[in-house]
Amino acid sequence: MRVQTEEWQRFIPRVRMYKGKKTYFYNGREVLWDNENQEFLTYGEEEQMSWEVIIVLPGVQVIPRKMFISGEKLEAVIMSDSVQRIEYAAFGSCRSLTFVKLSRNLEYIGLNAFEDCKSLTSIFIPPSCREIGGEAFYLCSKLIIFNVPRHTELGHRVIANTSLIEASPFKTNRWGDYENTEQVHEWVKNINQGEEYELHQVCSSINPMTEIIYGIVKRKGLCTFHKINEIVMTPFDYLKANPFIENEIDQRALMKRYILEMLGETA
Repeated sequence: MRVQTEEWQRFIPRVRMYKGKKTYFYNGREVLWDNENQEFLTYGEEEQMSWEVIIVLPGVQVIPRKMFISGEKLEAVIMSDSVQRIEYAAFGSCRSLTFVKLSRNLEYIGLNAFEDCKSLTSIFIPPSCREIGGEAFYLCSKLIIFNVPRHTELGHRVIANTSLIEASPFKTNRWGDYENTEQVHEWVKNINQGEEYELHQVCSSINPMTEIIYGIVKRKGLCTFHKINEIVMTPFDYLKANPFIENEIDQRALMKRYILEMLGETA
């Protein structure tokens, strides 16, 4: 579910149907959860558990601890670029969550922030992120794409019990935990490093541009689209999952353009 930022300006904070989904537009001022008394406020548990999409409106800088925890039907989270911090367990145990677009200016992801989001298959961390707390994506059993900058500090067991760790060369215990934390984190950050994975890098960036992608394909040939990395992902796999793409990039159109150009024709 891709949403242009300017569309959000039309909405006041409330729950409504948007693009066929029950959507909550969060303005950062409403208090939804009482941590001290462990109870739902404002909307009540039944209502809050029915939300399918959370859209965080411009101006919100922090997603508070446990704000949207255990959202049973929550499928998508889309954040404005004003968000800088996601606190402890903010989206923990949202087991239907499949799509997350983080803020381009996000600096911190807290402990257990997305723990036990079992349907989440990919997450793209922006370059602005300095730190990801321990177990932030622990028990995200389907998570295979974890695109993270080299400078981002990763806490303990950030990606334990995920498909990514299962695909790694590292041994885990019966709980899915790994030893040699520093080696694991170094491996994760290097999955797409090197000249041979240049297209993977562009397709997983926060600003993948058609002309840059086409330039690489033109230099290296169509085969580069099908090259797999260590976790058996192609550049197009990253492109399809990348939430930062504002306008769809059509692989078939790029391939057609390449072939016609090689034949001395134009599309």
